[in-house]
Amino acid sequence: MDDSQHGVDEWETLRRRQMGDYRVFSVREDRRRSPRTGVAHDFYVLQMPEWVNVIALTPQRRVVMIEQYRHGIEQVSVEIPGGMVDEGEDVLADTAARELQEETGYEAQDVITIGSVTANPAIQNNRLHTFVALGCRPTSATDLEEAEDIAVREVSLEDAAALIDSGQLHHALVIAGFYWFDRWYDRNQDLVSKYDE
Repeated sequence: MDDSQHGVDEWETLRRRQMGDYRVFSVREDRRRSPRTGVAHDFYVLQMPEWVNVIALTPQRRVVMIEQYRHGIEQVSVEIPGGMVDEGEDVLADTAARELQEETGYEAQDVITIGSVTANPAIQNNRLHTFVALGCRPTSATDLEEAEDIAVREVSLEDAAALIDSGQLHHALVIAGFYWFDRWYDRNQDLVSKYDE
């Protein structure tokens, strides 16, 4: 859809104010005027760094998955490795490789970007970038942060899909990553086969 078809104009920003900083995000208050009604409203934006997710494939085409306790839902969540882009990290593929190693102890022979999404454009300003990591093997111990507690397991591609279908894997941004992966994987069998055992 091109811009001439959308029918919605951008809102004028009247004021911006920083509200608080909470380590992994900060809160900004924006006062904006509706182009349709002319009325001003306050909106709150969670300012966050960019994120990365990694779908890591072993030479046997198994997916490296993680499990960790998520405080928002108060339960263990099945996911893929990922995390925030640190300040000064300019090459997102390097961030993806770092997160993979820190959370799982696996190292990739190749890391390729396959897609990105806005995490939640209603209230967040960041994007999530998904990577596929090929030729992944465990090479070191994990290097977890003090507040992380992660278990690592490998699953087949079929089992990864079944985890989504059954609802055991329910993290929306991980499911978005598998959407990008499915589209990429179908077109790149020759490349993937170079990393097979």
